[in-house]
Amino acid sequence: MKLFFLLTLSICLSATALAQDRFTILEEKLNQAKVTMPGLDEKVQIAVNSMTIQDFVQGIALNHNLNVTVDPNVDVKVTNTFKDITAEDIFLYLCKRYDLDITFIGPIMNFSKYVAPPQVIQPKIVTRKIKVSYDSTANLLSFDLNNDSLELVTREITRVSGKNIVYAPDLGNKVLNGFVQNVPFNSAMDKLAFSNELKVTLTADNFYMLEKNAKEKDPKNTNSNNSSGNFANANSPKQINGLNYKVENGAITLDAMNVPIGDIVNAISALMGYNYFLFNELKGNATVSIKDASFEDFLNHLFNGTDYTFKKDANIYLFGDRNLEGLRVSKLVTLKNRTVEKIMDFIPADLKKGVDLKIFEDLNGIILSGSQPRINEIEAFLRQVDLVVPNVYIEVIIVDVRKSNTFSAGVAAGLGTAPTTTSGTVIPFDFTLGAQSINNLITGINGIASVNLGQVTPNFYIKLKALEEQGVLKLRSTPQLATLNGHKAELSIGQTEYYLEVSNNLVQNVNQSNILQSQQYKPVNADLSVSILPQISSDEQITMDIHVKQSSFTERISNTAPPGTINRDFKSLIRVKNGEMIMLGGLEENTKSESGSGLPGISRIPILKWLFGSRIKKKSQNKLTIFIKPVIIYS
Repeated sequence: MKLFFLLTLSICLSATALAQDRFTILEEKLNQAKVTMPGLDEKVQIAVNSMTIQDFVQGIALNHNLNVTVDPNVDVKVTNTFKDITAEDIFLYLCKRYDLDITFIGPIMNFSKYVAPPQVIQPKIVTRKIKVSYDSTANLLSFDLNNDSLELVTREITRVSGKNIVYAPDLGNKVLNGFVQNVPFNSAMDKLAFSNELKVTLTADNFYMLEKNAKEKDPKNTNSNNSSGNFANANSPKQINGLNYKVENGAITLDAMNVPIGDIVNAISALMGYNYFLFNELKGNATVSIKDASFEDFLNHLFNGTDYTFKKDANIYLFGDRNLEGLRVSKLVTLKNRTVEKIMDFIPADLKKGVDLKIFEDLNGIILSGSQPRINEIEAFLRQVDLVVPNVYIEVIIVDVRKSNTFSAGVAAGLGTAPTTTSGTVIPFDFTLGAQSINNLITGINGIASVNLGQVTPNFYIKLKALEEQGVLKLRSTPQLATLNGHKAELSIGQTEYYLEVSNNLVQNVNQSNILQSQQYKPVNADLSVSILPQISSDEQITMDIHVKQSSFTERISNTAPPGTINRDFKSLIRVKNGEMIMLGGLEENTKSESGSGLPGISRIPILKWLFGSRIKKKSQNKLTIFIKPVIIYS
């Protein structure tokens, strides 16, 4: 309740103070009008009853030689008696009693209903975190401002950058808007000032001063004239020797057809109020058509393709040839995401003309020396290509499966060089019977049903075989690779074996011939090599150029012979999604063979061929499969 009472009292006091100020100003105006209208100071004797205010004021004006008009919309009836009161006091009373106002149009006083001026609403300053960041290495400023206080913005920029900023006292309630991202500090300050109708100046002691733009039109002083003829009509178009131009709110609009460059610079610099110095004469003509450009953008367009450039030193613009000492600029441009060694080869040759470039490896940067516009072009190009390059992590799974099956069975008999001893295995069945075991078996048969098979010689043997061999060999390799986008990732794993090579060399002399024998061990390699070149698209799909080569050893045909090799080679160009696994290969090799030996004719009979011969069946299967899974990593 107390708070409501205090708030109401405050509003009433404010309204009273405002009314007092209005009548004080009105009384002052009437006092000043007495000089040309002395009737205001004459005494009035009048008594009226329900008279319209129009007739009442006009009656006083006729008796005292005053020029008045009364707005017909004022509907007021006056009932008063005045004696020995000046006309000035009566008029002031009417304004207070009936809420009227008097405006002076020359010697004429106009009475009308008072209309309160619109309340000036100050922009609401939102208290929030000021979004300002600064890269000290590259001298880049970023900000995102939305109705932020000038005081807080300048304080935050000074805090993050270490650069001092001051502003004029009349800018205390100024709010700022604007957005830039990674812009050189001086250029960012120029854009901040331009977008908020301010002017920024770098003093000799490295202070940035913000003040109102002097060319801004003052709405409270529409009749003011500038003492300089160049600024009197800065917003109106001008034409000098075929040069049409105007400046509005600090923005230049210009049309020139084959006009000398010197005349253009002189006219626009004078209109903008900038001081300049010419190192040499600006020769040549230019045809220019630009709209709403800042002064520096205008100069960049004007001097583009010419031998001239400009440089701002404090409040003075310097113009002249690009190679002059006073106009050369040196700057260090550092890179964030790329290595400086590789980027040098990609800078276009046209951009490097007239600019000296040196690599500064310690800071991963490039030192540029030359004219400011050329350096700005190179720096803009470097910022465009200095982007984060994603890594590609590649998981490779190589599976090589080999299966084999060998079946051999049959009966073999013969004469050896010496008596054979009975030996062998029952499981698996591989048994050899010597002559003694066979004769013992024959002796047991002899005498049965008058059968007499006799005896075998001591070197005779019988070989019985029923054997099946199976084998499974599985090789699994899981190399893992990582590389930058657009760069090849390679992996090679190898095995080396040696074989003996013997060479015989014939050496002849006068009396005799000799053969010299030399031995040398030579290597044979079996490698697994993987080569993948990834390219990432904008939708995070990966195109891979894949080359896989695998070789492995087989058995030697002799101890000194080189080992055999099996080679498999894959080449593929494929596009996959991020994190998607693909399968390549699946190359399958099947081998089937069957061989046998035995008595002619009988070895082909289905059952007897196993008793009077031997059979060998071989079956093998080899399969190579490759799985590849790429994953994009942003670091």
